[in-house]
Amino acid sequence: MPVVTLDVHDDRLTDILSPDALIETVAEGMKFLEGPAWHPYNKHLRFSDILGNSTWQWSETEGLSLYRRNSHMTNGMTYDLEGRLLSCHHASSKVTRMDDDETMTILASHYEGKQLNSPNDIVVKSDGTIYFTDPPYGREPKVGIPRDVELEFNGVYRYNPADESLVLLTTDLNRPNGLCFSQDESLLYVNDSPEFNIRVFNVTDDGLLANGRIFAETIGEGAGVPDGMKTDIEDTLYCSAQGGLHIFLPDGTFLGRLLTPIQITNFTWGDEDMKSLYLTGLTTLYRVRTQVAGKPLF
Repeated sequence: MPVVTLDVHDDRLTDILSPDALIETVAEGMKFLEGPAWHPYNKHLRFSDILGNSTWQWSETEGLSLYRRNSHMTNGMTYDLEGRLLSCHHASSKVTRMDDDETMTILASHYEGKQLNSPNDIVVKSDGTIYFTDPPYGREPKVGIPRDVELEFNGVYRYNPADESLVLLTTDLNRPNGLCFSQDESLLYVNDSPEFNIRVFNVTDDGLLANGRIFAETIGEGAGVPDGMKTDIEDTLYCSAQGGLHIFLPDGTFLGRLLTPIQITNFTWGDEDMKSLYLTGLTTLYRVRTQVAGKPLF
């Protein structure tokens, strides 16, 4: 296995990623990977192949297996507080939940009578509410099924399973993509792919957003745009973007990049100690050990 390549802008990057860490190929030969989600109890990783229209499962003990064929071009995935898989679908423009009996429940498909664009990425707050982004990528030829949009904006939404309400939080981004909470959930980060920046919003007591502003811009050579994004247990922010994985301190200081062999779209932490980064490249799933853990999804 090759050693990682780091683009160091601040020496504190090596407190997170050792220059001696290895980058391991876990699976390869797919078409357009996304949506990695680690199950902290069953110890497996699920991830989507958008263009392969499939969801895959991998574990150290069982290896790679097909979890779901005809996934409606699933993109972002996560788990709710009960350990049920939540998915964003490009082909059907829906957000769904896979229930315990493996039946699929549609959580969101329309806003004010119009079909959503193509839900992209998704996170769950500790109160069970679900936040997701809705750019139009799944209606375009590269990673979707070409068709006209019905909404005149690209939004960020909050879905409340308790009353099945869907609230539009903001339309202030060009094409909102990855999103994540700070560890105390007082902040929501949302990146804007074509603008190459990361926005941050205050989360109000009623779960709405306020005081949107630019947190950071992603800079550097290489393929990719701001895409999958998460914070570790120390509130350091990671964002897949140009050339690999960009890493920022909570105050916006850019520490540098983990450079990857191919463009990466998303990532998550996993393994027993939650110190393995699983990175979805376009065609290849990688794993890199870190020195700081991520938080389990539930």
